[in-house]
Amino acid sequence: MEDRYLKTVRVLADYQFGRGAGKALFPESCQFIVSRKTGKIRQITDDGRRIATIKPESGWLSISIEGARRLKDLLPYPQLRVVVDSRVAEFIAAGKNVFAKHVVDVDSTIRANDEVIVVDESDILLATGKAVLSAFEMLEFQRGVAVDVRQGVRK
Repeated sequence: MEDRYLKTVRVLADYQFGRGAGKALFPESCQFIVSRKTGKIRQITDDGRRIATIKPESGWLSISIEGARRLKDLLPYPQLRVVVDSRVAEFIAAGKNVFAKHVVDVDSTIRANDEVIVVDESDILLATGKAVLSAFEMLEFQRGVAVDVRQGVRK
């Protein structure tokens, strides 16, 4: 059963984040938290740390800070990243949302509702969350939330 779960989440990660993401996120040592009611995978952990959650409403992966670290190490800059002005880095790391006026660079393929990794101008991981705007909008707009931060590295 564990092999089937591992294969499922790896395929999902490869589709959502790009080829190779599944193996980088989910090593053989992963454990799965499964819903007793539905039998579906809810969370994936490794060594007691949550890597990702499968959102029941969409079926997509929601990554934790640990998952973001693994993806950041795998993916070349600026893939999957929203880069913010270093002057607001501490606020973002504390779990505050990213506003469009603070975005200095972004992966051009990001669309609204995509899972993203938030980094500063030195490519240091600050947070993970969900894009509220597309990449184009993040760079063009001067107002509004660009990324709904789920978890900051300091929270």
